[in-house]
Amino acid sequence: MGKVTGFLEFERSERKYAPVEERVKHWNEFVLPPSEEESKVQAARCMDCGIPYCHTGCPVNNQIPDWNDLVYHGDWKQASLNLHSTNNFPEVTGRVCPAPCEAACTLNIDDVPVTIKSIECAIADRGFEEGWIVPEPPETKTGKRVAVIGSGPAGLAAAQQLARVGHDVHVYEKNSKPGGLLRYGIPDFKMEKDVIDRRVAQMEAEGVTFHCDVEVGKTVSATEILQSHDAMLLTGGSERPFDFFAQSPGRDLDGIHYAMDFLPQQNRRVAGEIPPAITDAKEILAKDKHVIVIGGGDTGSDCIGTSFRQGAKSVTQLEIMPMPPQRENKSMTWPNWPLKLRVSTSQAEGAKVEYSVSTTGFSGSNGKVEKLHYVQVDNKMQPVPGTDAELHADLVLFAMGFSGPIEDGLIQELGLELVGRGRFRGLNADEQDYKVAGTDKVFAAGDIRRGQSLVVWAIREGRQAARAVDEFLMGSSELPR
Repeated sequence: MGKVTGFLEFERSERKYAPVEERVKHWNEFVLPPSEEESKVQAARCMDCGIPYCHTGCPVNNQIPDWNDLVYHGDWKQASLNLHSTNNFPEVTGRVCPAPCEAACTLNIDDVPVTIKSIECAIADRGFEEGWIVPEPPETKTGKRVAVIGSGPAGLAAAQQLARVGHDVHVYEKNSKPGGLLRYGIPDFKMEKDVIDRRVAQMEAEGVTFHCDVEVGKTVSATEILQSHDAMLLTGGSERPFDFFAQSPGRDLDGIHYAMDFLPQQNRRVAGEIPPAITDAKEILAKDKHVIVIGGGDTGSDCIGTSFRQGAKSVTQLEIMPMPPQRENKSMTWPNWPLKLRVSTSQAEGAKVEYSVSTTGFSGSNGKVEKLHYVQVDNKMQPVPGTDAELHADLVLFAMGFSGPIEDGLIQELGLELVGRGRFRGLNADEQDYKVAGTDKVFAAGDIRRGQSLVVWAIREGRQAARAVDEFLMGSSELPR
């Protein structure tokens, strides 16, 4: 906890943002970090609540009251050590996590939770500035080789944990740089990529070897990798997008794309990679276009912010669900994550958001999309008669989520089983040992196992899978779960 009476004395004060008219002109982060004193004041608000539900709200079980108290007392170095004991990449979650810990905070009963996410980011960034975050190579090597397939947050977390206990870890990434969706999915204005680069450098110094531009199952045989390593951990994510309009009129018109064909191209442009290595995808730009984004989640918001920075004439976001309430019923939801109206920073840049809307088709001329057709739906998702309408659309982006991993290549070669988890199909691996069913030494973690989720959940899965792999290789493990 922080100051005993801090929550009574100090108001919640969130991080500020650069003005919209300024930030849409560049691709840099636009959050204005709080000062050291501001962070200390906010940390002081952490109350002696008896049962810190923030622990259970956080998938990696960050010891939030502990490092709030350390920040309040000015011991930032110890706060950094504490934070890193549960989270490999707090500078990432401090930027892109939706903060379920704050939803679970006792002070959220009055809608004024501690600014946990902001303090977490401040601790991590301070750690790098002060030089406290350094490589932690193992004292001895085990002689065991582990292949990690995919370098998203689950793969990176697992690789770092495994390297630190002495295993020879090789990470295989199909793209030209490590990071997975951290690098190629999340826009730079939400997280600049030097955040990833400095962690990769730390991991290389700890003994992790990265093999980029290598797609296991295509560039190199999955069987070959499996035979040359003592264990294989699959962390390839959930990359197959939902497409609910495959049979809709006009679906084949030019100008209709998946969000994850659109977002990585811009990230590559910002990074100076050949934009976008246009061999299997057309260049997709929103400049001077009326853009429609279908889907109301984080990916949809990322499409909005990217479209505005590319110079879109207008951006409209369509959501099939009804508009959520402004405020949740605390007695029904707290400390769980509530359904309530949230306006993302990208939506606040000028997007028009339409709720209870179902797309019925597309139309255009000369092979290019010009209009999106839709109908209003009721609370049961049924069309409301007489509400058919259309919107001008030069570019339509699907951001409706992901149904599971790509099933060709590695998964097909190894003959791995996919099982249903709600709408998702993921690898059949238990949450205790993370071993893929029917295999001898293949493990899976992250979205490829549990379905699309948050970065913080991927980090949790990577850490837990690392312990499972270490225990498999050594008979026991000192790594935390």
